[in-house]
Amino acid sequence: MTFAKTERAELCDLLDQVGPEAPTLCEGWDTHDLAVHLWIRETDPIGAPGILAKPLSGLLERRMTEIRARWPFEELVERIRKGPARLSVFAIPGVDEGANTTEYFVHHEDVRRAGPQPQTSRTLPVEVEEWMWRRLKLLARAWFRRVPVGVVLEALHLGAGPAGEPETIRATSGSSIVTLVGAPSELMLYAHGRGAVAEVKLVGEPDTIEQLTNADLHL
Repeated sequence: MTFAKTERAELCDLLDQVGPEAPTLCEGWDTHDLAVHLWIRETDPIGAPGILAKPLSGLLERRMTEIRARWPFEELVERIRKGPARLSVFAIPGVDEGANTTEYFVHHEDVRRAGPQPQTSRTLPVEVEEWMWRRLKLLARAWFRRVPVGVVLEALHLGAGPAGEPETIRATSGSSIVTLVGAPSELMLYAHGRGAVAEVKLVGEPDTIEQLTNADLHL
């Protein structure tokens, strides 16, 4: 079973455990809202475009209201657990890993690390951390594009690079640099706007770090 499928199953188990009104790290969303989002993203061709296209955000909000009212939370979670509909693009073989590994990992942590007793990071398999690092190499520049300072990512737990130095990624350039040090999975959370809970060390001048932490990283 792929990590994307494992995260889907574990997130659904957690949603069943905490119920529909538990907090998440997604501003303004409880767990019912998060479940609606996941279902629409994979299965609803009417509402899904509004996730990426801001001009369609009003339609997305209406669809979220409709879907939330249509099914009880438990049934919605079960639908997510079963995976995308047969005709969904997410059901195409090979799409799941690329499209859903990050999605389900981030949203799993959105529930795990929210609320008055947030959980800490998990120890993930090395192959998962390596996958996250490759993904960061591919997309870090896009994810950090709004940041007004230079950003370097430094991976923990992956060993040293060819020259014996830690593996790094130059996400953005700038005269002032902040280095983010952490496991690739934690760097992934930071890149997706979860810096407040990501277990990442920030190295740089205080004013440069402040510029980074104040930047908009929500995708």
